[in-house]
Amino acid sequence: MARAGAFTAEKLVVGILSSRPGRDDELVSLLVARWGPVDYRSAPVEFTFTHYYDDEMGQPIERFFLSFQRLVDPSVLARLKQEANRLEELFQEDGRRKVNLDPGLMALSRFSLATTKESAHRIPLDDGIYAEITLLYRHGSFQPLEWTYPDFRSARTIQMLNEIRALYKVQLSPQGTVEPGAAAEG
Repeated sequence: MARAGAFTAEKLVVGILSSRPGRDDELVSLLVARWGPVDYRSAPVEFTFTHYYDDEMGQPIERFFLSFQRLVDPSVLARLKQEANRLEELFQEDGRRKVNLDPGLMALSRFSLATTKESAHRIPLDDGIYAEITLLYRHGSFQPLEWTYPDFRSARTIQMLNEIRALYKVQLSPQGTVEPGAAAEG
């Protein structure tokens, strides 16, 4: 099994909200340069689960997901979110975000997201970044929790994450290793 220090290496998955339909190749290229090759890219779908981002990002908003080939040490989740926040700034227009990046880590047993929003069910990591277990893998599929965001509860997202989990499961092998503290950097 791929190890990261004392932890099993996990799969980096990034949920991307974009109000730049058809213009996200530059963003994807930056993510690949930073975190390595993509091994899964979902089709974009209209983001209609909440209107939380409408005022800032404008409309329409699409959601798509990327997973990265390189496995990472789970201790780098806060750093990945900080990097994602800096990348979001590159795509601002008139001081407003046009992309929102939600990095998460997949283990065989769970999917966790990084966030800047404090809440009772979130664990502080570093510099204002929190970790949230968003989905648990039980009974052959990811299962939502009481606080799971509506888009991560959707059958389409859960199916896609199950597909990424199958890729991740194949990646895990006794020969695979990850340097302690190493992020997936290009």
